[in-house]
Amino acid sequence: MDNLNSLIIEGNVVRDPVVRETQKGNLVCNFSIGSNRSYRSANGFEHEVSFFDVEAWGKTAEAVRDNCTKGTGVRVVGKIKQNRWEGSDGKKRSHVVVVSEYVEFKKPFKNIEETTEETAAEKEAELAF
Repeated sequence: MDNLNSLIIEGNVVRDPVVRETQKGNLVCNFSIGSNRSYRSANGFEHEVSFFDVEAWGKTAEAVRDNCTKGTGVRVVGKIKQNRWEGSDGKKRSHVVVVSEYVEFKKPFKNIEETTEETAAEKEAELAF
């Protein structure tokens, strides 16, 4: 059986992306997103935020650099990668990142005051789930 390593995460960029060039000249962009989750509990609805570190390469890194800042809504399609190393204290360490294959940028919502009543009602209906 083949292993499957694929995920989709939607959320908001929590800090400005950092772009660098590797020694081989490849462009890599690192950023983090926060993704909200709501669930029922005995106390009603609970809300939590999970944070994910994302790595984008090449043209995707350029697109993230040019279109993202803190607060930008994104949908990331990618794979999970576990980086492993040994610390200076001799202990084994690891860090899981999402290596993006595709990043979609979500349009920001306008203030309700700036929209017509009909558009505001449509937005509210879209947000209800």
